[in-house]
Amino acid sequence: MTQRGSQRARRPRRTEGSPARRAEGAPARRPQLARRVAAGKPGLRRNPGKPGAGAARVLGMSTTRRAAVLAIVVCALAFTVAVPLRTYLSQRAEVAEQEQRQAQLQHDVALLEQRKAAVSDPAQVEAEARRRLRYVMPGETPYIVQLPEDAPQPQQPAQPDPVRSGESAWYQQLWSTVGG
Repeated sequence: MTQRGSQRARRPRRTEGSPARRAEGAPARRPQLARRVAAGKPGLRRNPGKPGAGAARVLGMSTTRRAAVLAIVVCALAFTVAVPLRTYLSQRAEVAEQEQRQAQLQHDVALLEQRKAAVSDPAQVEAEARRRLRYVMPGETPYIVQLPEDAPQPQQPAQPDPVRSGESAWYQQLWSTVGG
């Protein structure tokens, strides 16, 4: 075999394939060499048919692997953002609730201040005492006018006391059932 390779004659180099000739637009005999020269860098090859295919070859990853890496990066970013986002939304809801509670308390404070102002007036205090507590000033004669629609409800008769009506107490009844 070694003799066979030595017997093969080398072809003489033609001037058609010279770099000067290739620059003029003539086709090269060896396509790999033509790609290297056209790219301007001897180590990189270009495939004009697929954009981005050169980057995949340089990185040494297929399209599927790049998609998987992209999916992992997106998931990592989503998990990184999810916890602070959840905390932010819960705090925002809590702040809204507290603001609503604060508004309600401010309304209650305003009502109580109005009530305090009303109670600080001596005439108002006297009127409240007469109406609610039915107080009268010394020397006045109190009276109550009762209208027909304000008739008092009949009181229910009181339950008779079992001890007074002749029955025995519960503990006596219990003792009599146990003792026989």
